[in-house]
Amino acid sequence: MAKFVPQEELSLVDQVRIRREKLEQLRQEGRDPFTQTKFDVTATAAGIKEQFEQMEGSPVAVAGRLMSKRGMGKVIFCDLQDDTGRIQLYLKFDEMEQAAFEDCRKLDIGDIVGVNGDVFRTQRGEISVRAHCVTLLSKALLPLPDKFHGLTNVETRYRQRYVDLIANPEVKDTFVKRSMILRELRAFLDSKGFLEVDTPILTPFEIGASARPFFTHHNTLNMDMVLRIETELYLKRLVVGGMERVYEVGRIFRNEGMDPKHNPEFTTIELYQAYTDYHGMMDLVEEMMKTVAQKVCGTLQIQYQGKQIDLSHWERMTMVEAVRKYSGVDFDTVATDEEAVALAKEHHVALPEIPTRGAILAEFFDAFVEEQLIQPTFIYDYPVENSPLAKRKASDPAFTERFEYFINATEFGNAFSELNDPIDQKERFERQVAERRMLDPKSNAQVDYDYVTALEYGLPPTGGLGFGVDRLVMLLTDSASIRDVLLFPTMKPIDK
Repeated sequence: MAKFVPQEELSLVDQVRIRREKLEQLRQEGRDPFTQTKFDVTATAAGIKEQFEQMEGSPVAVAGRLMSKRGMGKVIFCDLQDDTGRIQLYLKFDEMEQAAFEDCRKLDIGDIVGVNGDVFRTQRGEISVRAHCVTLLSKALLPLPDKFHGLTNVETRYRQRYVDLIANPEVKDTFVKRSMILRELRAFLDSKGFLEVDTPILTPFEIGASARPFFTHHNTLNMDMVLRIETELYLKRLVVGGMERVYEVGRIFRNEGMDPKHNPEFTTIELYQAYTDYHGMMDLVEEMMKTVAQKVCGTLQIQYQGKQIDLSHWERMTMVEAVRKYSGVDFDTVATDEEAVALAKEHHVALPEIPTRGAILAEFFDAFVEEQLIQPTFIYDYPVENSPLAKRKASDPAFTERFEYFINATEFGNAFSELNDPIDQKERFERQVAERRMLDPKSNAQVDYDYVTALEYGLPPTGGLGFGVDRLVMLLTDSASIRDVLLFPTMKPIDK
């Protein structure tokens, strides 16, 4: 007699061959599983366990994927996994039609089945479904990863998220939480009177911002177009039009580097509120972060990568104050660009391509401050050189009414008192585009003169905020990489 070899001990080629042979046999018998179109589900794995006292002995119909199969005699035990979890199936030879029981012997791990039966508890106390009828709804032609090691290769998990979710069901928890976070963000903003809107993803030209875009071509219009790098300018046009509180949950595309904090496409929320300023935006951010964290995590003390983050307390410092605190250099005493260059050389700080006092201050911040900002911190009053859309400070025009907020040495969001002077905005746009073309002669960056026209109709004093949803999800799910919170992160093709 030939020795029985469990299918999972065979080579992958042999396992696939056996599964396809089983499919072909079913088709020859007129029982092609892929012709099944529906199965009426009446219960879930979690629901049965949660309501066992009321459901014991009741008929149920459950459906899901077979994750294990044990016993080859007159009793077979299987684990069925559905959207809510797992439940044991109990199949007994003398409680089913003989042919149906034999069909169940031939089922493979990974097959999707519908089961009609009743709820009971086994002698060992396991809540189970006693199967009377099992319907093969979809045949798995590829085996699942080894049950002892699972799907552990990180690259494969990202490439084949569908297998990752099957083999590592806890991964789903991250994406359930992501959905909760988005729902609570929307609920918070809606409660504050903001209106959710949609603006174009395809834009007619590259703006002068430093972020590099993706390009495409519109065949009907015979024109090159750009995938948006922000939603800001369209949203502020709406404020001009009288929509005083607007926000968009938007997909953004930037043709730039990839690392644990960056993906070429990512999700942001940008919002604009008339008749407030960046201090109003700080208050909004603090309240929003506390509200969402409490709703999603049940606490404001968040564990992230071994550190405890206290979202109940937010520090506020100007950029000059932060640089003075962590580097010892006081830019309030620096009067000229030349003095700033000398300080940069003295402290071994990289000089920006255009070495002005404000740009060098920002380099000092990057070199000495950002890595120190573990607990929630607002850094405000940014130099005008790197804030082309923010309103100048009336008390010091070299700085703007802008802030960014940081947690765990990572920037989470960016906000302004929005620049609403069309003359100043036009000059900054033109200077920004000129600098971009000087640094990159091939750049096709243009000034958005239509936005300047919108400002000429009058933009009220407005506070604006943009923040990355993915980084917030990373924080609230304790995820080390942005790829862990994107169902399908950008990946290089495997044959490249």
